[in-house]
Amino acid sequence: MTPERRVPVDVSRRARAARHFLSALAGLLFFAGCSMSPFHREPPRPGRTTFGSPLVVLPAQLLGNTLIVEAKWDRSGPYHFLVDTGSSVTHVTPAFAKRYAKDAPPPNAPRVRVQSADGATTELPATTLRRLELGDAHFDDVVALIYDCAPLTAQLGVKIDGVLGFPLFRKTLLTLDYRRSRVLLQPASATGLVPGTAVPLDDTTKTPLIHVQLGDRTLLALIDSGSGLPLSLNPVGVEPRYAVAPRAGAMVATLAGDRPQQIGRLDETLTVGDYALTRPIVDLTDELSSLGGEILKNFTVTFDQEHDRVTFYRDSHDPIVSPPRRSAGLSFSKTPAYWRVAGVVPGSPAEAAPVRPGDLVTRINGEPIAKWDLLRYEQLVATADEIAFTFLNGTTETEKRLGVFELVP
Repeated sequence: MTPERRVPVDVSRRARAARHFLSALAGLLFFAGCSMSPFHREPPRPGRTTFGSPLVVLPAQLLGNTLIVEAKWDRSGPYHFLVDTGSSVTHVTPAFAKRYAKDAPPPNAPRVRVQSADGATTELPATTLRRLELGDAHFDDVVALIYDCAPLTAQLGVKIDGVLGFPLFRKTLLTLDYRRSRVLLQPASATGLVPGTAVPLDDTTKTPLIHVQLGDRTLLALIDSGSGLPLSLNPVGVEPRYAVAPRAGAMVATLAGDRPQQIGRLDETLTVGDYALTRPIVDLTDELSSLGGEILKNFTVTFDQEHDRVTFYRDSHDPIVSPPRRSAGLSFSKTPAYWRVAGVVPGSPAEAAPVRPGDLVTRINGEPIAKWDLLRYEQLVATADEIAFTFLNGTTETEKRLGVFELVP
């Protein structure tokens, strides 16, 4: 879920940090989740955590700059979970909850309100899962919220059964190894040196908030592995300097409604630990600043909640440079049969074509959209000069060739 984010942040707002979901890159619809309703509660404490081996290695898929792990422990499954350090609670689908939930709802469960398809506000029901197993790591009595992950499934092209929130790993040493596409789990009591630069966690509620440097200023930022965005920056009180001024980008979808993205490039250095990111791409927000998967994927990140610290590691200390952001000028919401245009970048070839929100795409470069998963589409936008989109109007299909351009040089 998306936390309410603002700079500076007071303690009550920290306790509400509950971001999850992702932004799918390359012009697909950006998911930023929803904001937790204003109940100032500490995230739910984990149930019993046990390990069948001292190190659990979970292969993962890196999709939209987020890590998806697979698990199977009985005749059902396999199950796919998005690992989201920015979420203060775990979420599971109704089908998953029906199979593994206890009969009685949990006491003092977190309360989150979201916007339903008809625009009404509804509260997600809470449950307690009897068990959840990730390899040889076993989690019992897990407090979770029930949410239909169908939009996330459609966006990623992989059936998503749940989103694993940060409190689930309270009793573990959690390592997100983006470079090798894997997740490592160890008991919290595990000893041994973790390579890299350790940064203190700032918050007593175990939310992964750290201090980072932007030029000569210190910022508080959420480590949000559930978002595929780069640096999401609240500019209030920061006065950032830009190499490329912010402009309208993709549409950002939240469970509380959509918003147009403002994206640009800073003319400053972002420092995380002792690693430098030169002139990073930035997504402007009016909420809490955060480090999304587009930045985290450069590292192996280890969360040690037992000692309130997080460690960043990469093979080189050379400055990290973000490549230009390319775009076809369109944002989409996906279904198996078609992609619906959710937004059109102002001033883009798509706007001039013209393409309008609500238009339906049935083919890309002549192939049905069912053959285009997220990774393949990202690679196309990264390399193509133009893309042929086939639009459906009633029973008539019309092809339009749209130029790919640098949204952020």
